[in-house]
Amino acid sequence: MKKFLLSAAAVYAVSASAALAADLPAKAKPIAAPPPPAWDIAFGAGLASDYVFRGISQSNQKASGSAYFEPRYNVNPDLQFYIGTAAASISLPNHAAAEVDFYAGVRPTFGKLALDFGALYYWYPGGTCRNNFWQGASFDCVVNFNPMNGNAIKGDLSFLEIYARGIYSVTDALQLGFNVYWTDSFLNSGANGTYASGTLKYTFPAFSNGVAFYTSGEFGYQWLGTTDAFYTVTAPPNLAGPGINYADYATWNVGVGFTYKVLTLDLRYIDTNLNKGNCNAFTGDQNAGFQSAFTAINPGGFGSSWCGPRFVAKLSADLTLVQNVK
Repeated sequence: MKKFLLSAAAVYAVSASAALAADLPAKAKPIAAPPPPAWDIAFGAGLASDYVFRGISQSNQKASGSAYFEPRYNVNPDLQFYIGTAAASISLPNHAAAEVDFYAGVRPTFGKLALDFGALYYWYPGGTCRNNFWQGASFDCVVNFNPMNGNAIKGDLSFLEIYARGIYSVTDALQLGFNVYWTDSFLNSGANGTYASGTLKYTFPAFSNGVAFYTSGEFGYQWLGTTDAFYTVTAPPNLAGPGINYADYATWNVGVGFTYKVLTLDLRYIDTNLNKGNCNAFTGDQNAGFQSAFTAINPGGFGSSWCGPRFVAKLSADLTLVQNVK
């Protein structure tokens, strides 16, 4: 009798277990991550010790503030459309008030590869044309001549670029990237321009206090064509024809950064292989002085340090409406 009761209990236990098992699904389904919200907005601001664009100072080697605002539309987790605007304080020879950028594009993702295709318009409002008899085939702004170094520059430097960019995540920590930009008139000079670069970034594990550390670098090359007739290689008594065939150049940077929540502190060394003479011919630096920097496109011998080596520190904050505000 005792043996029977034990057997019955065992049968009941097995039956009960079977019944409970029958109530469960055959295979537990993982909980799917919620889809990203269709609309989001990215925005931020920064302060840098120098605004350097492709290795060349755009703020006369002085501090520059910047900000951006970028609405985004997520079609799905792997496809995003965006439109945005950004602004930065500058100090160019034509005394433009600022650089204001308008851009739009699409960002498709294929596994570990994230791509970005778009167009960007650089607007430089408030510029004043500068020219004199030492340089320039166009004398429409001779009254604004620069008597110190003879450099000339248009009042309107605005131009449009199209671009393709990408980042491949080798691991969660290591990322490789590329950038290609093209314009038919760089800084409205009439000279076409193509810029291509490769990037590398490695992010280390975050510290216990939430601070993360990364190191990154970039090597790029800028190809430039010949300007229109406004810019001319002239040095009396030998007047060369209209147009300057700008020198192509390489640029590189390497640095480290620290991130904490929405803040990033980036410390970077930047340089180019442009000499001071060709740098002066390209930038029209308002502070260029005579340095015996004679080149084929800079016969006056004035030189600019805007393209030389420099250390740049930048503190920025980057947020998105969904993650950081709501």
